[in-house]
Amino acid sequence: MEHVAAVAVVDARGVVTAWSEGARSLTGHTADQVVGRAARELLAEDPPVGPASLPTGTTGTAVLRHRDGSTVTLRLTACPVLGNRGTPDGYVVTAEPAGDARHLLAGQAFQQASMSMSIFDVRQRYLRVNDVACQVLGVPEEDLYGRSLLDTVADAEHERGFANHLRQVAETGRPVRYESFTGAPAPNGEHAWTVEMWPVRDAGGEVTAVALAALDSSDQYWAQRRLGLLNQASAVIGTTLDVVRTAEEMVELLVPKYADFVSVDLLDWVLWADEPPRVPDDAIVLRRVAHGSLNEGTPEAAVHLGETDLYPPSCPPVRALREGRAILSCADDPDFARWFAERDARAPAGRAFRKGVHSLIAVPLRARGVTLGVAVAVRIAHPDDYAAEDVVFAEELAGRAALCIDNARRFARERATALALQHSLLPRGLPGQAAVDVAHRYLPSGSVAGIGGDWFDVIPLSGCRVALVVGDVVGHGIASSATMGRLCMAVRTLADVDLPPDELLTHLDDLVAHLATDDSGGEVAELGATCLYAVYDPVTRRLALASAGHPAPAVVLPDGTARLIETSPGPPLGVGGLPFEATELQLPEGAVVALYTDGLIEDRHRDIDSVTTELCRALTARTDTLDGLCDSVLKAVLPEEPGDDVALLLARTRALGADQVATWAISSDPERVAAVRQAVTEQLGAWGLEETAFVTELVVSELVTNAIRYGHPPIQLRLIRDRALICEVSDGSSTSPHLRRAHAFDEGGRGLLLVAQLTQRWGSRQTGSGKIIWAEQSLPPR
Repeated sequence: MEHVAAVAVVDARGVVTAWSEGARSLTGHTADQVVGRAARELLAEDPPVGPASLPTGTTGTAVLRHRDGSTVTLRLTACPVLGNRGTPDGYVVTAEPAGDARHLLAGQAFQQASMSMSIFDVRQRYLRVNDVACQVLGVPEEDLYGRSLLDTVADAEHERGFANHLRQVAETGRPVRYESFTGAPAPNGEHAWTVEMWPVRDAGGEVTAVALAALDSSDQYWAQRRLGLLNQASAVIGTTLDVVRTAEEMVELLVPKYADFVSVDLLDWVLWADEPPRVPDDAIVLRRVAHGSLNEGTPEAAVHLGETDLYPPSCPPVRALREGRAILSCADDPDFARWFAERDARAPAGRAFRKGVHSLIAVPLRARGVTLGVAVAVRIAHPDDYAAEDVVFAEELAGRAALCIDNARRFARERATALALQHSLLPRGLPGQAAVDVAHRYLPSGSVAGIGGDWFDVIPLSGCRVALVVGDVVGHGIASSATMGRLCMAVRTLADVDLPPDELLTHLDDLVAHLATDDSGGEVAELGATCLYAVYDPVTRRLALASAGHPAPAVVLPDGTARLIETSPGPPLGVGGLPFEATELQLPEGAVVALYTDGLIEDRHRDIDSVTTELCRALTARTDTLDGLCDSVLKAVLPEEPGDDVALLLARTRALGADQVATWAISSDPERVAAVRQAVTEQLGAWGLEETAFVTELVVSELVTNAIRYGHPPIQLRLIRDRALICEVSDGSSTSPHLRRAHAFDEGGRGLLLVAQLTQRWGSRQTGSGKIIWAEQSLPPR
């Protein structure tokens, strides 16, 4: 406040009868504290001249005691007030600071300072405050003098912090720097302060008061808060590659630190479609994926989670989408008012909460030049409106969140593509065959790495045999799934050639090495692949298998014992240079063979030996079906959060009985062919298959004759009755016949063509001692 000369009225007895505002400003004493007291009580020392001895209009000096304990030297001018008799009844005393106006300037500087300044006595009572302090406290100056700090501060944090620090300065005599934040809603809302406190000492060095200066550092405080939120966003947004969860993380970060209510709405294509459409020019449909509020139940929301809403063209969210920038709006904005009025009409339950909305920011979610949706931040209970600095912060945060949402969208799209590709390549329905009962499980990885390249297959072979395959392309994503599809088709092709397991893996290894040299298959060499190929023959009950760097299978015998099958694993596919070795073992009927990928047993937190032991124990669980056993194994062995795909294939062996197989040893005499035909006819009669006798006699005659004529002993004929009638002729020659069409005047060359026309399938396969020519014909319906 501006300086005004102090004026006081003193009666003839020296008692103060009037006291001006200027006197209060200079001394700190209010009128009710001074009027009625002797003027001498205000003096700090005896004056060289008193009011009664001063000639009219003359001046002198006096030292007064300020209310804060300090002393004030004043120039006094006394003017007598004359009564009826012409004698003085009192004096009007005017006073100004003595000296060279430095004291006046100091008082003016204190009173007019741009920061809040106060002086307290050692008992935390107000002695003096400046104009800014009065504005901050919202209390007139005269209402503060003599009052305790605790009586004027409602904020509990201030009550503890300010009072404790004032007491500390008074007791220790050392200055204190203190930072504080007030959350009081009135009169000036939330503010941050940097507070300096220091002791005020008298001439003897005794602490008589504590001075306080508080600098409003709210702008710096909120800037630090916004920067802290951006740093925190880097850690908490995008922890999962899930679109909805990423939006929820953004909401959780902003409420309540930045907004009282936040919503995230996305364009539908982000969740469902492959390519972004053009943003329409009129109203826009958005889907609510996340929202949060200070209030339980989120009453401000007019749209439920997962639902869509039609946003009018003029509302702030649509303007933000079209203009590609943050839109700052408030209750005075007509578009803002219309939009909220429409929402109040549609969802009246939250009308009372939406009525308090006074500031809003709508910011588009854009990443890589594509608009994904919009986020809306609303302030209701928060007293401050959003400012330009908040817009900059919102755009920066929205950019980071949008990038995380787009990453999650891309991951979801790639995962869905890889999963669809993998499911299209995996067997949907296992083919009918008599060798084994099978059950399987495939669990795609839920990790951020994506879908892997695990696969399995069951392939029927000739002679009622069956091939069991399981493989794994190391790595994840579409490339691994595509490589898996190549290998799966390659295995099926090589299985049709009926190669032994070790030879099949050798050819597969050559194929992978060839793909590695091709630019289109470059990932194969980088990722690598493993495979286990096994063949089971229900006639001999023998299992032959070979491994290319794949985990050994397990077998459960009918007596309940389980163990891993000892194999000689070769290198992973594509390494080349080392041979693959086959392992053979005899299995009783009812044995269960378990083939699996490493995702089932490999876990960095568990020992591999203990896991395989647990696997064997789980395979012995008593279940009614193989499907139930699959579930039991996964529940017992699978880690809680698998980091890789898991494929499990269980096969329970069957055996063809002696009444289903007939075998004849044949000499190399062509005249024995007729006797063989007769024996086959009798066997077919015993099986009740007389209807097949004519075709079967022709097939047997042709195959046996060819073996006698072109093959080497020993020669053997075997008939197998299963779902089809299979005729097999083996000999000691490794030369396989070839189907050819005879010319009109050729005497031979029509035998195999006739066999091919009369039977359902035919072929040949190599054995360790020669070859087998087989033909399969369907059985008549029963």
